[in-house]
Amino acid sequence: MQKPLWAPSAERVSGANMTKFIEFVNGKHEKNFAGYPELFRWSVENSPDLWAAVWEFCDVKASRTWDQVVVNPEDMLGSRWFTGAKLNFAENLLRYRDARTAMVFKGESRQPVRISYARLYDQVARLAHALRDMGIAAGDRVVGFMPNMIETVVAMLAATSIGAIWSSCSPDFGIKGVLDRFGQIQPRVLFTANGYFYNGKAFDSLDRVKSICQKIPAVEKVIVVPYTETRPDVSGLPGAVLYNDFLSPEAGLEITFEQLPFDHPLYIMYSSGTTGAPKCIIHGAGGTLMQHLKELILHTDLKRDDTIFYFTTCGWMMWNWLVSSLAVGSTVLLYDGSPFYPGPEALFKLAQDERITVFGASAKYLAAAEKEGVRPADKFDLSPLKAMLSTGSPLSVESFAYVYRDIKKDLCLSSISGGTDIISCFALGNPIGPVYPGELQCRGLGMNVQAFNTKGNAVLNRKGELVCVSSFPSMPIYFWNDKDNKKYTKAYFSVYPNIWHHGDFIEITDSGGVIIYGRSDATLNPGGVRIGTAEIYRQVESLEEIKDSLVVGQDWDNDMRVVLFVKLAQGVELTDELAKRIKATIRENTTPRHVPAKIIPVTDIPYTISGKKVELAVRKIIHNEPVENRDALANPDALELYEGLSELKN
Repeated sequence: MQKPLWAPSAERVSGANMTKFIEFVNGKHEKNFAGYPELFRWSVENSPDLWAAVWEFCDVKASRTWDQVVVNPEDMLGSRWFTGAKLNFAENLLRYRDARTAMVFKGESRQPVRISYARLYDQVARLAHALRDMGIAAGDRVVGFMPNMIETVVAMLAATSIGAIWSSCSPDFGIKGVLDRFGQIQPRVLFTANGYFYNGKAFDSLDRVKSICQKIPAVEKVIVVPYTETRPDVSGLPGAVLYNDFLSPEAGLEITFEQLPFDHPLYIMYSSGTTGAPKCIIHGAGGTLMQHLKELILHTDLKRDDTIFYFTTCGWMMWNWLVSSLAVGSTVLLYDGSPFYPGPEALFKLAQDERITVFGASAKYLAAAEKEGVRPADKFDLSPLKAMLSTGSPLSVESFAYVYRDIKKDLCLSSISGGTDIISCFALGNPIGPVYPGELQCRGLGMNVQAFNTKGNAVLNRKGELVCVSSFPSMPIYFWNDKDNKKYTKAYFSVYPNIWHHGDFIEITDSGGVIIYGRSDATLNPGGVRIGTAEIYRQVESLEEIKDSLVVGQDWDNDMRVVLFVKLAQGVELTDELAKRIKATIRENTTPRHVPAKIIPVTDIPYTISGKKVELAVRKIIHNEPVENRDALANPDALELYEGLSELKN
């Protein structure tokens, strides 16, 4: 077994929430668990007991407790959790009403804006009162086309306090991308800022909002938050009102938190939409709350004194995950803009200035920071930082080394993996366990995750399909307009009946960790040997000449050949010598099967807005198949670079 990069001190283990939870379970169930592996095994073998313990330990606020923890657990699609319970999601996030800082908002080149828990409650009360006055009720859709700012969170909390369903897109989405999402769910209220900043430039949102609202007749009210201007003109936008003018003027209002069933719809999330119309995934209030409390309190070791940050937009599920930290009473740091503005060290300066204790970003961001030569340990005081989180794509072994070498030696680096589909994680951090290079520390409590081989058998220390063989509370409650759950079933249960098939290629290790090899539906299969794309990225992107890369399989001569696209560093050309070195690096560190048949230089790599490489869309393009919903991409024009390439014709 390889040596760990980090292990927690005895003091850190004894003070961790996970240790306290183990003691809680031991006392309640007369167990003698000494560490995480035993607790995990018990949690998947006794799933109802685990989730009941999470409810009690994490202090879920509910007006009525549950009759039964889970009904029909043997049927994943048909199971129902915490039946009979009545609660409100927003009430759980607004349990604190004191003077502590609830949120800090930092926009590009702007001074931070702070709001206390007391003032947050007051803002939500005034907004909820105004929404009720216009007739918003449980089940109505309220949406945000918003930057990641305080008013976005206030709007979500106000809507969900009533039982309305919240959905959001970041303002860098194109009109078609927004219509593909909001157009399906027909919201009554749309929150927007008048514009947003990115990389030092201001962008207008109101022209796009006007076009969007013309195509969505259900929108009755557009509530505009001034951001790039202090008093923007909204007279040309039908139904528009400025945020402060819409708020109730009354002071000292109390929020009426609608008490609703555990599986009352809370959020509408969306699949990426890069290969078809995005699916509208409905998540329930109780399941989302339970998973987020478990992951934040136990797996992230979040406490009231912490300041937590995740670089995300409100169009990515990490935004929903981040704002649930309010239920813990922590300080939530919101950032909107480019992570590299005004320079590549911007977020680490923010970490120092705001004394961040939990710092989260994408794997892509950490790799890019290393490429830019960012060495935070040499320049910033990161002494409060206790944990770093990474998701969006597999975190390479080299990025693990970068974090401990150049950011901070003593921290828990937790690569996490799950997704929009479950609004949470299958595998993530363990603050009382070691960190091994390239591995996610553990499978989440209560998440019966296994790796299946091609015969559908669970395997250890071998690559396989990520499956979850038992029901869990944060499964989607349904898809929008999905009669008889046909889309839902096809999405997750068409490969293995009654077993959740996630579409990731993984390995579960002896240490209990998980290695992610990338999406299995983008898995390369030359000569019938399955290869995860992340295995190639790790080797290629370790070369200083390569800024980014993308690999796909091309159908060729009754087989598949591996095609590697490389975005070269400035001033670098793809010479024969460099191509040979790329192939040699891949061959020496993987297998001959991984070596690409073709290496083709491109000027851009396509990404989704949430920062994932778009392998499937490129594969479709090189096979002359149509790609729909290009507006789901952060850089849709990049796809044109892959059309009609002469290099792929021989």
